Amino acid sequence: MRIRSIAAMSGFGLIVLALAGLGCNSDVTRSSAPVELLMHTVDQPIQTYVISQATTTACQQNVSNFQIENRIKNAATTNIQFLDVKLTRYQVTWTRTDGGKQVPAPVDRSMDLLIAAGGSSSTAVFHLGELGIFQQSPFVALLPQNGGKDPDTGLKVLKFNVTTTVFGQTLAGDNVSASSTIPLQVCYDCLSDCSS
Repeated sequence: MRIRSIAAMSGFGLIVLALAGLGCNSDVTRSSAPVELLMHTVDQPIQTYVISQATTTACQQNVSNFQIENRIKNAATTNIQFLDVKLTRYQVTWTRTDGGKQVPAPVDRSMDLLIAAGGSSSTAVFHLGELGIFQQSPFVALLPQNGGKDPDTGLKVLKFNVTTTVFGQTLAGDNVSASSTIPLQVCYDCLSDCSS
């Protein structure tokens, strides 16, 4: 009986060591794609979105502008013919940074953008929310007729991190993705317009 439990413990110990070795090997967790996709925020003209001013020129500009780069991992690579990246989908998710629980529904849409190997994008428009987002929870609670405050926090200004993630493949078929997160505040009438 004792020999069996020693053998079982030894076998279990070997399995744990093998799994620990795999967890420490950076090759297992590293992407095998020969390129790295990077996405960063170039600027953010709107940091606070004012719902009551939604029809003003300031509120109708882009919330933020991104640049997406397709970097070749190995600088010595000479045959880059199949390292262009075709982006096919993006997803936008919202998380609260003010302690609130309610967030807008995620956006998941298709896209079609080709980024040359070693190149970067110059234009892409990402919708951060679906049509009518400000007439839905959690924003509808900010309207004066609904109390003007978030039910979770009691605040008049909601604070979010909005993460945009793009997905695609190299022309050789390797999956790649990149994301960028921006802070965004939303209120009903906290500023004169959306330019701040």
